[in-house]
Amino acid sequence: MKVFVGSVVHATKEEPMVILPHTALGVRDSKIQFVESSNNLEQLKVDYGFTDACITYLNSSQFLMPGLVDTHIHAPQFVNNGVKLDLPLLDWLKMYTFPTEAMFSDVKVAHDFYPRVVERLLRNGTTTASYYATLHLEASKVLAQVVKARGQRALIGKVNMTVNAPEYYCESSLQQSLSDTEDFICYIKQMQTPLIQPIITPRFAITCPLDHLKELGKLASKYNCHIQSHLCESHPEIAFVRELFPESKSYTDVYDTSGLLGAKTIMAHCIWMEEQEMDRLKECDVGVSHCPNSNTSLLSGHCNVRQLLHRGIKVGLGTDCSGGYSSSVLDALRRALDVSKSLAIQKPDYRFLTLPEVFRLATLGGAQVVNMDDYIGNFEVGKEFDSLVIDLEFPRSPLDIFPKDTLEDKIHKFLYNGDDRNIVQVYVAGRCVINNLTCV
Repeated sequence: MKVFVGSVVHATKEEPMVILPHTALGVRDSKIQFVESSNNLEQLKVDYGFTDACITYLNSSQFLMPGLVDTHIHAPQFVNNGVKLDLPLLDWLKMYTFPTEAMFSDVKVAHDFYPRVVERLLRNGTTTASYYATLHLEASKVLAQVVKARGQRALIGKVNMTVNAPEYYCESSLQQSLSDTEDFICYIKQMQTPLIQPIITPRFAITCPLDHLKELGKLASKYNCHIQSHLCESHPEIAFVRELFPESKSYTDVYDTSGLLGAKTIMAHCIWMEEQEMDRLKECDVGVSHCPNSNTSLLSGHCNVRQLLHRGIKVGLGTDCSGGYSSSVLDALRRALDVSKSLAIQKPDYRFLTLPEVFRLATLGGAQVVNMDDYIGNFEVGKEFDSLVIDLEFPRSPLDIFPKDTLEDKIHKFLYNGDDRNIVQVYVAGRCVINNLTCV
């Protein structure tokens, strides 16, 4: 048993931010056993059979929050974070991104790069990530090996692309693509870790003909896999899809007729959607990954998240590295607020997102998008303990707190100004995978 006593913050379906001072939270065998007032601590010791040695007392500058969920990140693009953002989406892919991803044909590159990706995300507080790898089978396996070794929770997908891609970075045939994808699915399942699952990953409709998409849909059904792709990210992309699939009613319809829409599907961006497309996402219980940094950096547009939420569509946050220049979900949280307020400036009657609402998108909302909210995303009893210990006065903290600050003030200050220096411990399924407290 491990017990934390102090301040706790999380989100529920009913409330976007629930702040619990003077709280005792107990964990055993990776799962949350109780969340109760610390006034009941002595009785909890009796009921659950733990001693003072099991208790971690948080001080007034510390609090506990759920781990962050990155619903959309390209692991091989990590090397380009913060550079090469001078072009719109399709040109950016051609000039910068495809050449970078092609490097992973050399497995040594994967061994060199992927440990740094996973380590950085964990230090940023990302306990769960939905990763795009590359089209290379062996390099994708390396990413899975690294994630397992570091103890992160993840969905990992080998990318599929057989057309409209450079000759140097394109799968040789439909059959090879499907064979490698099935091989990768089986490899993940044979790892026998509950923390890692395979995810079917057609890059987007532009690089996968209809027969390819349909076969990937069959694989997803055969293995009950998650699915991820891109949808309605930019106007030129949508126009190209319309040209490639003239028989389809919409971009969304391309995926729908391929059997790729469902409760375990994550569609990134979804900026420029028609009414019927949003209706269909809701009907199929598809999750949307909102990637505000990328959408702004690549001049794709501003996603109207309020509109999606109003329709009951699941929404989480994605960093979309390296279209987004930051690998931190905290950055995605802040950019989501900026984008929403920008929309409100343009439309005075628009109700912009609040900080508590976006906090929920970064935690429970992300868990809903990756279809894991029955066991992660907040601190409900019975869920897995994916958590961050935040310390606002840790050495070299980027923010300042003052005697007048309430607990709510402190939490808000972290969400607006904090970074990895304040994330002193990271837990995934009850296991401490980052522990900066030993550095004090």
